[in-house]
Amino acid sequence: MSLIYNNDDFNLIDHRQFISNIYRNVSVCENETVSYTMLAKLFSIVDNKSETNRKRTHSSNHLHEETTEVKNLYERFIENLPAPIKESVVSKYKLLNTSDVRDLSKQLFESTVFNLEGLSGGNNSDIPLKCKVKENYFFMPPHSRFYCGDVIKQCEKLKGNQFDILVADPPWWNKYIRRLKSANDKLSYSMMYNEEIASIPVKELLSQNCLVAVWCTNAPSNVAAVKDLIFPKWGVEYVATWYWLKVTVDMKPLCAFGSGSKKQPYERLILGKIGDVAKIPDNKLIVSVPSALHSHKPPLLDILSPFVKTEKPQTLELFGRYLLPNTTSVGYEPLKWQHESLFEEIT
Repeated sequence: MSLIYNNDDFNLIDHRQFISNIYRNVSVCENETVSYTMLAKLFSIVDNKSETNRKRTHSSNHLHEETTEVKNLYERFIENLPAPIKESVVSKYKLLNTSDVRDLSKQLFESTVFNLEGLSGGNNSDIPLKCKVKENYFFMPPHSRFYCGDVIKQCEKLKGNQFDILVADPPWWNKYIRRLKSANDKLSYSMMYNEEIASIPVKELLSQNCLVAVWCTNAPSNVAAVKDLIFPKWGVEYVATWYWLKVTVDMKPLCAFGSGSKKQPYERLILGKIGDVAKIPDNKLIVSVPSALHSHKPPLLDILSPFVKTEKPQTLELFGRYLLPNTTSVGYEPLKWQHESLFEEIT
């Protein structure tokens, strides 16, 4: 389990622990297994005092109503979090300073650019595997599949399949990524307009009782697009909004809670359903020390699966950059964060 603290209002996720649990006894060759996990240094997200003092100048009186709600949730979370849990996170991940982690992240991002378009594959076995794909080695969790390429075209190949959970992390159009693309093509990705995302043919792929979760930026136009355009086109009913709060190893928000359109330490997860799923609470707070890798979202299977009434739910992930058990991942880079350079052996 990735959940190290859990109640009705809060979930604290240890992303790396989730990875460790998946990649125990990886089959690396015939009659040899090795246990792996993701590099601990990638989760050494510490509080940079100089940056923090400079940025935290906004009074909570000027915060948007929703931002104030998330801030209040965070304060309640900190009050309830047992001290031994907080101390264990610090001891595991306080390893590097912020600048060194950023350098490592950039290096790994640029070294894991692969042209695998049109390639598909997976692992149908009950054990994790280390596999060679086009001269590089990648880790494959049990019962996982991937389809590399344009999401719309790859979803068309899945006709006849039914999924109980859909998770999507769309490449929302924004000016920052456009500027990034012009500066360094390796550090950018293809963006999509809201109408394009709505046109992804997932409606026939969702089971009659399905939970849908879409990562969304804090831009009001994108939030409205999920609720008023994308969900209706997919045949999905909106039910709740959750918030992923990114914290340092000391459990402090990654940046200040901003006013207006300023950067926030949280992202939102918009949830919808088809048919009958368990009651989903609104305004739930998901807390984790984020990976330093760009757009490396925390694993949600342990949190979402209990709301689905299927014993072994099958998940479809759109635009993911890493593989998960019992999940079909579709996008241009589903193997990016599966490359061996991101992993280390454990005993």
